Amino acid sequence: MTTAKIIDGKAFSEKLVDRVAIQARQLAEKIGRPPALAVVLVGENPASAVYVRNKIERTTTAGMRSIEHRLAVTTSQDELLALIDTLNTDDAVDGILVQLPLPDQIDEAAVINAITPDKDVDGFHAYNIGRLALRRPTLQSCTPKGVMQMLDHIGTQYKGAHATIIGASNHVGRPMGLELLLAGVTVTTTHKFTANTA
Repeated sequence: MTTAKIIDGKAFSEKLVDRVAIQARQLAEKIGRPPALAVVLVGENPASAVYVRNKIERTTTAGMRSIEHRLAVTTSQDELLALIDTLNTDDAVDGILVQLPLPDQIDEAAVINAITPDKDVDGFHAYNIGRLALRRPTLQSCTPKGVMQMLDHIGTQYKGAHATIIGASNHVGRPMGLELLLAGVTVTTTHKFTANTA
C-alpha cells in the first residue's frame, strides 16, 4: 500500500510564476511587447470575481499584460460573442479567458468555441480537447495540466500506475483522464451514474 503525499500547491505555484516570468521576458524581447491576456467576467458571481482577481494578479506578477473586461449580468450572448471576435482579431491579445459560469442567457459551449483555438488559454475549445485526445496536445485545460505539473514536480512515476478520477466534467474530469492516459496511466473515471463510487 502506498502512502499519500501532500503537495504544497502554493509553493509550487510561486516557482511556476517565476519560471513563466522568465519566459514572458524572453517572449517580450522577441515580439517587442509583453504577452497579453484578456480576461472577461460577465456578471457579479463572487467566486468568479475572486478567480479573476487572482488570475490578473498572477498574470501581472509574471510580467504579462492583463486586459480586463467586466460585463453586466444582463449582457447578451451576441454582445459577448462580438467582444470575443474583437479579441480574436486583436494582434495585441495573445490569450483569451472567459470566466465560467456564465449567466443563463448565454450558451457556454458557443462562447468557448468562439475563441480562436490558439488564444484559448483555458484549453476548453473542441479543437484543443480533440488534439489532446489524439495525443498531439496544443493548449491544454488549465486544472488538469496544473495537476500534471504538480505530479511531475514530486517525481511521479506514471507508467503502470492506476488513477481514479471522481467526476467527468468537460473542464476537469475528462481532460484529466486524457492527460493521465497520455502519461501512460490506467485510468478509471467515476461519474454521477457510477454505482458504489466509494
